[in-house]
Amino acid sequence: MRIALFATCIVDAMYPQTAQATVRILERLGHEIIFPAGQACCGQMHINSGYLDEAKPVVENHARAFGADDYDVAVAPSGSCVASVKHQHPMIARRYGDAGLEERTTAIGARTYELSQLLTDVLGITDAAAQLGSHYPHQVTYHSSCHGMRLLKLEDRQLDLLRSVGGIEVTELPEADQCCGFGGTFALKNAEVSSAMLADKVRNIESTGAGLCAGGDASCLLHIGGGLSRSGSPATTLHLARILASTMQDPAPAPESLRSGARA
Repeated sequence: MRIALFATCIVDAMYPQTAQATVRILERLGHEIIFPAGQACCGQMHINSGYLDEAKPVVENHARAFGADDYDVAVAPSGSCVASVKHQHPMIARRYGDAGLEERTTAIGARTYELSQLLTDVLGITDAAAQLGSHYPHQVTYHSSCHGMRLLKLEDRQLDLLRSVGGIEVTELPEADQCCGFGGTFALKNAEVSSAMLADKVRNIESTGAGLCAGGDASCLLHIGGGLSRSGSPATTLHLARILASTMQDPAPAPESLRSGARA
């Protein structure tokens, strides 16, 4: 299968290791990965903040970048960005009466998948240790990001993959379905509320005794990792893709080696 990587802007700018891990996982399964060069931000930040006029050219750019027929599916290591592509892009096109753009964005959204969706629903991966060689012998807990749960209906896809990694110990996170408080620009516009929500998430992570909180969205992990660091917690964060890409021969960093800062 030929798979187009949608790296997302925060992964590309802050955590390129997550994009690289996504590529390693899929190449390990024998797939060809391409990188559409024109890709940029999906526009989620603009849309969520009500800047719809500014969002339209961003959506148009994504439609140009991923509008070619030279790949079978697209994948992103981000539930929130995939949710934007699937749900918000056609909405923007309809708002401005652009039927052609709506058709293109709907088609692109239909073949764009969040990483765990692609692995489980399309590629049939149910046992990361057996099928991917994934190995990460550490205690971790898991945060489920809001967009993935509520818009993409990921349910337990990410958690099930995490639990199937060789050597791992997954400890349940109390109130795992509660928002971490990031919400894109929400964390800036409503800093006090966001900080209170983050404090709850940090306490719950620390209560598990795990050295690492895994998740599928770099933005949430950035927010949580910052909260853990500021609290002096021994725990930190790591993206699910890096854990799935970790093997006995090429292991991802252990929690204790990541504690100098958040590493999504």
